[in-house]
Amino acid sequence: MQEDFHYYATYCAAYIAGYSHEESLEIAYSAQFVDCCTVTLLKKNHAPLSAATTQLQSEMMEAGTDLIGLQNITRIWVSYHFLPYDLYAPVKAFSPTYRSKYRLICKPNGDLMVRTVNLAKNRDLESVGLAMHVLADTWAHAYFAGTPSQVINNTDFEFYEVINDNDSCYERHVTFHHNPVGTDNPEKGIYINSMNDGSENSVMNLGHGRAGHLPDYSFAHYKYQPAWGNYDVIDKNNPKEYEKAFCQMIYAMKYLRGEVKTFEKETYDFDAISSWRDRINTILSKRQLIASRDWKEFGEELSGCEIIPFDINQYQIAYGNASHDLKDDTSFGRFILAAMRQKSMVTNAVFESGNMLAGFSVDYWKKGFRGIKDFEKIVNNFKKPMK
Repeated sequence: MQEDFHYYATYCAAYIAGYSHEESLEIAYSAQFVDCCTVTLLKKNHAPLSAATTQLQSEMMEAGTDLIGLQNITRIWVSYHFLPYDLYAPVKAFSPTYRSKYRLICKPNGDLMVRTVNLAKNRDLESVGLAMHVLADTWAHAYFAGTPSQVINNTDFEFYEVINDNDSCYERHVTFHHNPVGTDNPEKGIYINSMNDGSENSVMNLGHGRAGHLPDYSFAHYKYQPAWGNYDVIDKNNPKEYEKAFCQMIYAMKYLRGEVKTFEKETYDFDAISSWRDRINTILSKRQLIASRDWKEFGEELSGCEIIPFDINQYQIAYGNASHDLKDDTSFGRFILAAMRQKSMVTNAVFESGNMLAGFSVDYWKKGFRGIKDFEKIVNNFKKPMK
């Protein structure tokens, strides 16, 4: 997903869920900031590098593809963007390496998604926003994995877009090509993707890179045949799935506010959008590369307040000016803690499943602190009362 959904649509979902305008902005900011918090940005702010929630292309190109390098990449992408659906999925007659990668395939409504939402319960708005980013991406990034793998993430020639044009519906072959300075052309069905690389562990085979940004577009409806699925056809209807993502965010945030007692899988608050369902589906189905303006207009009509544009630098000055003891109480500091809690939870779950692709992990509550020094912040934070 892109800024249109992670920032503006998340604001709309938060406001419908009952948060105030100001609270909805805080949640939306943190949801979008997940796509911005790189090691480069953290270094600039002298912040814990383990809080990185994404990677710049330059950082990924410099990352090693040895065991340690691949584990570092995987920890970031499975924790925030490609949350695994089933870490114990049965796989027959394949190597342990393939099995480990297959079990990292992302889909919505997995156990880790429920744990992600619960991890934000009774915590700050930054934790809510981060959880909403992860939840939303389980819908957009479904059927891809957050670890470099050609066998899992590659696409082939048989990739078609389903076009709904007025009263007609037809399939059109998608043309992918690698052009770092090019732009997608949805009218002609031409999309930019990552370079074809036959190496199983190339970063070019990370996530949905081989399908370009097509999974991130709410209007996209496509079919393809992945090798991991025995070349059966996957039919991915983003307008319908993004609507479910939006309604699931509303339900999740009502739970986090305390309006709903439990959070369960496959539950969507369609009733909450009944007055605006046609409006929302029109935005989701519109063939445009970025829908920020439409979501912004809708959100401002909902609240009657201006939704200020996302500014990556908004909270960094306050973090830099805060004393060492007060940094964790700034918005940026709270986001860092939320990010490290999420990464710790996911990587520990991956490790406990017997999967080493995200590296070694130790359960603090059973073994005591044995991890990277940055994560001592989480241990100390647990000693504080939750908000």
